[in-house]
Amino acid sequence: MADKGFNKTDMERIGIFQEPSYISIGDPYKSNAGVGFNQAAAKGKQMLPGGTKEKSAQQHGYFNEKYQRVLEGEAYTDPIKMRRQDRLKQKTKNVGGKAFLPSSATKEMCGLGNHFGTLSGPISALSPQERAKKEYKSPGKNFYTTPGHRGTGYGYVPITIGQYAKYQGYDYDKIKDISKKENEAHKKSLKGGAFRLNMHPRNFFDENPYRSDKALPPVRTKSEKGPEVKPFKPSSPGKNPAGCKAGTFDPYPSHSSNVYKPKSSHVKLVVNKTGKIFMPNGGPKTAPVNSVLDQNVVRSINKTNYKVVNSVMSY
Repeated sequence: MADKGFNKTDMERIGIFQEPSYISIGDPYKSNAGVGFNQAAAKGKQMLPGGTKEKSAQQHGYFNEKYQRVLEGEAYTDPIKMRRQDRLKQKTKNVGGKAFLPSSATKEMCGLGNHFGTLSGPISALSPQERAKKEYKSPGKNFYTTPGHRGTGYGYVPITIGQYAKYQGYDYDKIKDISKKENEAHKKSLKGGAFRLNMHPRNFFDENPYRSDKALPPVRTKSEKGPEVKPFKPSSPGKNPAGCKAGTFDPYPSHSSNVYKPKSSHVKLVVNKTGKIFMPNGGPKTAPVNSVLDQNVVRSINKTNYKVVNSVMSY
């Protein structure tokens, strides 16, 4: 297979008999440097869309060349003709033959005392003579009522506007008598006594195992009252706390007869063998002490002697 000029092995070409060859071998190279893009577009007549048009009442921009009406063949309505016909119809309602002409405009006021345009017209001079008056008639006295009774009104009968309610007899035991009659009528309608069973009734569940047929013990009688117990009352009120020990269980201790030892006048000096006064040593004084961690880390440690320096800790 290698003699035929194949570059791939047989394992790489599994499933095919031979490696596919090139379509063209030895063709001259064509450069696309001088060839323009879409040269056919510049040859011959070009498509002219016509450009955009402005919005108007013409048919431009619609698919149909002619405007189509919604309804074809409907009756034509002339608004001017209808307006004239309505005007003639309204003219027939006039009373006279002539058209209505409004009156002339009102005149302007020429002063404060002008009566032009008023309903009554000019007013004549007022006469100083008085008019005849009707005879005076007294309206009469006021309406008098009976004065009200004194009191609050509770318990007084004739003080209201209406009549006092009259007494009507009433049977006090009327309800009791009615129920008695109904009970007697019910007993008469009965044919016999109450229905009773001729067998001993039994409970649905088991009998009570804790039930006993023994007689109950006699009722305990209340014991007689014992002697009357009175609360404890102290003989006297409590004493205020002080040095006299009043109110305590133990009596105040008696004064002891022991004589106190007199104080020594001077202190005996204790001397040592050398004849000097014994002076004890002072306690330990404070001093700055480094911690265990600071003892392990010393400032003088560097990379050359860090293995030789001994540490305080055992590990």
